[in-house]
Amino acid sequence: MPLWRPDRLRFGPAGIPLRAKARSTKQGVLEVKALGLDAMEIEFVRRISLTEQSAREVAAIARELDVALTVHAPYYVNLASPDKSKAEASAQRVYQSAVIGYAAGAWSVCFHAAYYMGKGSEEVYSIVKEALKGIIAKLKDEGVEIWLRPETTGSPTEFGTLDELLKLSSELEMVMPVIDFAHLHARSNGAFNSYEEFGDVLSRIEDALGREALGNMHIHVSGIEYGEKGEVRHLNLQESDLEYEDLVRALKDFNVKGVLISESPNLEEDALTLKKLFESL
Repeated sequence: MPLWRPDRLRFGPAGIPLRAKARSTKQGVLEVKALGLDAMEIEFVRRISLTEQSAREVAAIARELDVALTVHAPYYVNLASPDKSKAEASAQRVYQSAVIGYAAGAWSVCFHAAYYMGKGSEEVYSIVKEALKGIIAKLKDEGVEIWLRPETTGSPTEFGTLDELLKLSSELEMVMPVIDFAHLHARSNGAFNSYEEFGDVLSRIEDALGREALGNMHIHVSGIEYGEKGEVRHLNLQESDLEYEDLVRALKDFNVKGVLISESPNLEEDALTLKKLFESL
């Protein structure tokens, strides 16, 4: 299993901080440290942008500066695509993200697993589970130790409810969820937005996966615009209705550890806001 164990809840941006002058992952890690943050998500939005050599250089800098790294796999992933070539290419993107992420010293790789595309939840669940089994087998054969983390998704058309991901995580080794609280809020058209509801999510994680799961969380937070069809776009926290102070209080009260990534458009600003709020409680 992954060697790094979270010592606390760390905070950082989804990608290179906006204020960084050089747009490289290495510079991003340096900027994160200068800002007083202690985590960063490497964003492979359209393609896997690091070579193994450059990934190893990132790992060395991150270790030296004590910055925890996560990875977001490319956004075009649909492990349940009816087109076999697309499903295979999706699995390859997750696999390659894990390999390069591991070389970069990342502890966790996030991805959007699948779309329903007219299929039922159980059928898509089975397809995703089998695809992940294949990816896990390859990674284990190569000695790659990194968490594979399907993300709670923001639209009812996407696979990735909390229940689906908790079940998947309980049945597969090397798999844990990314809990995107903005997506939970958007998918439910406004629920998951109080201290009690945030606490219920954390309790459900503990019930399904054990107390250690709360000490090993990969979290996404941002403001979000949503409607009846779920997520529309990410917003800065101050521009949204997400009760993020209640969320941070719940994370503190449940003694959550791991990495919290800000996906707000202002990236590091909301990461700093959340970190300072957490530390003030």
